[in-house]
Amino acid sequence: MDRTLVIVKPDAVAKRAIGRIIARFEGEGFRVAALKMVSLTPGEGARFYAVHRAKPFYESLTRFISSGPLVAMVLEGENAVHRVRKIMGATDPSFAEEGTIRRELGTDVERNAVHGSDSTASAREEIAFFFSEMDIL
Repeated sequence: MDRTLVIVKPDAVAKRAIGRIIARFEGEGFRVAALKMVSLTPGEGARFYAVHRAKPFYESLTRFISSGPLVAMVLEGENAVHRVRKIMGATDPSFAEEGTIRRELGTDVERNAVHGSDSTASAREEIAFFFSEMDIL
């Protein structure tokens, strides 16, 4: 079984879509191995998105991810990273396929409801950012 990190971003938390998003992943056969609601400080948001530091949207992205509570979860399943990204849809909701989470709940590239790891290597790093091995069941 593979693991990946999914974040229900502050916009989707504000829309009260946490349960709907979790149910979608569980309905697709994923197992929730760890789950928590947190609020990141701006510094923590900057650390989490450090890979994007040189990009023009970095400041806005880190401000947004620390703008309210979020839900971080570890999902387990076969080919988890790829499958989760397909279920989430394109980063820009206007280009996301019908039936994807971002198409249904996202409003723009930044406020697109969910974050998912983009590789198994980043999944390991991102999971470790939010969870210790003892937290993952």
